[in-house]
Amino acid sequence: MIKRILFFLYLLTGLVLQAQLLFPLNEKKFTDSLEFVVKNNGNVLSKADACFLLSNYYRNTDTVRSRTYLNNGKALGGKDPFTAAKYHYYEGQYFLDQNKDKAALSYHKAIEEFSKLKDKKADLYTSLCWYGYGVTQKNKAGYPYLIKTMLEKSIPTSEKYGDDKLTGFLYTQLGLMLTYNAEFEKAANYNTKALDILEKKAPHSTELFYNYLNISTNYCYQVKAGIGKKYMDKAEKMISPYPDSSSNALLYYSKTLYYISKQEHDHALAAIEKGLFYTKKFNQKLLIQMFYFHKYDILKKEQKYTEAKDLLEEILAEKTLATDLNNKKTLYSHLSNINEIMGNPTQALVWEKKYSKLNDSINAENIKLEINKLETKYNTSEKEKRIAFLNAEKNQKEMEVNKKNYYLWVLSLFLLFITIVLVFLFIIYRNNKKLSEQKEINLQQKIEDINQKEELALTKAILEGEERERERIAKDLHDGLGGMLAGVKINFSTWSAGHLEAEQHKDFYKILDHLDLSIKELRHVARNLMPESLLNFGLETALNDLCEFYIRKDLDIYFQPLNIEKDLPLTIQLNIYRIVQELLANAVKHSGASNILLQCSQSGENFMITIEDNGKGFDKDIEKPSKSMGFHNLKNRINYLKGKMEVSSDNQGTTINIELNIHGE
Repeated sequence: MIKRILFFLYLLTGLVLQAQLLFPLNEKKFTDSLEFVVKNNGNVLSKADACFLLSNYYRNTDTVRSRTYLNNGKALGGKDPFTAAKYHYYEGQYFLDQNKDKAALSYHKAIEEFSKLKDKKADLYTSLCWYGYGVTQKNKAGYPYLIKTMLEKSIPTSEKYGDDKLTGFLYTQLGLMLTYNAEFEKAANYNTKALDILEKKAPHSTELFYNYLNISTNYCYQVKAGIGKKYMDKAEKMISPYPDSSSNALLYYSKTLYYISKQEHDHALAAIEKGLFYTKKFNQKLLIQMFYFHKYDILKKEQKYTEAKDLLEEILAEKTLATDLNNKKTLYSHLSNINEIMGNPTQALVWEKKYSKLNDSINAENIKLEINKLETKYNTSEKEKRIAFLNAEKNQKEMEVNKKNYYLWVLSLFLLFITIVLVFLFIIYRNNKKLSEQKEINLQQKIEDINQKEELALTKAILEGEERERERIAKDLHDGLGGMLAGVKINFSTWSAGHLEAEQHKDFYKILDHLDLSIKELRHVARNLMPESLLNFGLETALNDLCEFYIRKDLDIYFQPLNIEKDLPLTIQLNIYRIVQELLANAVKHSGASNILLQCSQSGENFMITIEDNGKGFDKDIEKPSKSMGFHNLKNRINYLKGKMEVSSDNQGTTINIELNIHGE
């Protein structure tokens, strides 16, 4: 199973959509040469092209200057149809980050204009227009539409006309989109395609620089940062001669991901500060907020909760990330969580309500989209029925025209039928024995399926009985014995306040403290039997509390949840909780580790658990962990959820990967 660092993927997806028509790493030389053309070249169409490129370059840092160059390019082009079409494309570029609806209109107008021109460059610009249009529709139609547009329209055109840099760029962008959607293997395939093209055809290009960073990012998300580092180093070597390039921002973003994956927080914070220098200089708003978000996460892990909360509120107030409703929902969730950790239940509830309201709104919008799709499908079906009806009428007329030849066709078909029957009987005779053997195999398979179902039913009954007994004992301990001990403590405390001197009866007060510790331990046992946070706040909060419980001065536990749904059935949540509880208990008790990484993620009906430690590991041939009671219960719960487990251990530590089917009970 692929190891994953799945933190913040749902927020990072915006970054993939920023870059189109990449600028050379030596940006000063690039802009100086374009401005020289504008001022000195006698060819007005060349001047128009230079103005369009300068408009695209300044669209984020100086919108007034960008708009001026865009209008100048249009004026210089005059009535030239190719320049007029390019104007609409660069107008789409200008609006891309400001107003996606206006950008979509401009791209669509450009596609119409380029389609009228029979020219290779017009087709290549059409390829870029389709990509830009797909970007503008991402929030409405989702990534599938954008990826489909690239695969069906943009990439085939660039491949057809052999534009290597554009093809490499599009493959890189497609790989990055797949990375941010956790499709790491597919992303690696497209990144490799881009790498093969760009290293041969454009070894000093900005496209290759971005490709190196994308490959490094993909490895970071698979917890293979060490492999990805060599590509990040290649990118850094390419850009080191150009310290004033805006592309340095993405280099430091890649470094931030690398250090986070290595859990080197000090280095990550240093990379964030350097990255912020470039993003603020070049007004890269989305990237600024992403750096801040990673800084927030590090502050939270270092328990600097006030600073973390203030930074999160600043990100929300700035609104760049919050433009996307899914991002805003995520920010609300984190604000609720951080306030809960800080002991601000009122504020935590406020943010949780905002999160729930927005989540309901998004779900309602999705339902509306599905209804529209069904309506479109129904209308299409009606049209197809009408076409079929017309075809039937046409066929009837043809049958009437060919009635004279009917009997000849019947005779021919009859002879053909006899031949087919004879061949069919021969095949049946020849395969009769094979069919008999297959029936026996099928019967044996049915018997095995029945046995497996009976075994799963027995396991389910045992696990459910065990959880009911845990709940009963927990309730008895907490409400019965716990309440009695609490009452004894209160009575002793009240009596001692009026009859005993603290200095003269230290032993009594020491006994009273021991009684208080006993009550706390009793409540801890009750919570362990049936965790209240699981019942009240759901699986993600319960797992987070479980990790914090096991944290020690010499042991750091890093919990990374992703897409864990809150409406999972309680039995499923309990089984997942028990599995993680057993894994953590074993790691803490036996591994001698100083760092434990726990990753839990949900994708549809699949739930993935990965736990890694840097402990001493174990020899599976000697230890035989499967024979212990803990591992036996663990395997029962995994089998109950139709899951599978992989264990890898050496003297560098232990890794356990578990994949569960949450609809497998």
